[in-house]
Amino acid sequence: MIEQIDDEKQSIKVTIITVCFNSEKTIRRTMESVLCQTYKDIEYIVVDGASTDATMDIVKEYEKQFEGKMQYISEKDNGIYDAMNKGIHKATGRLIGILNSDDYYETTAVESMVHALTNRKYEILYG
Repeated sequence: MIEQIDDEKQSIKVTIITVCFNSEKTIRRTMESVLCQTYKDIEYIVVDGASTDATMDIVKEYEKQFEGKMQYISEKDNGIYDAMNKGIHKATGRLIGILNSDDYYETTAVESMVHALTNRKYEILYG
């Protein structure tokens, strides 16, 4: 059962997971969309499948902007779902979002999900 959270008293930590492999052409937009969220209690996890392009160089460029709220791993995996599971195992947020490396969130996406969760209307949210 999901307990109701008073937004003014307690923030819900959200984990966003991006799995990627050779995503140098698209990952900047993805990461920018996480940085531009109106909701700020976000932990960001990037799971890279040992890219051979500049993907990890780009990820590392953004590290300071996330102010300690981003972690990343780059190693061979057994496909996208294995990578997602690695991210989920590292997650500490109460709400977990999967954001593919060629997708992006609108600026209020996370805030909308947290609002829906805190109003006890839903148990599973997707978009």
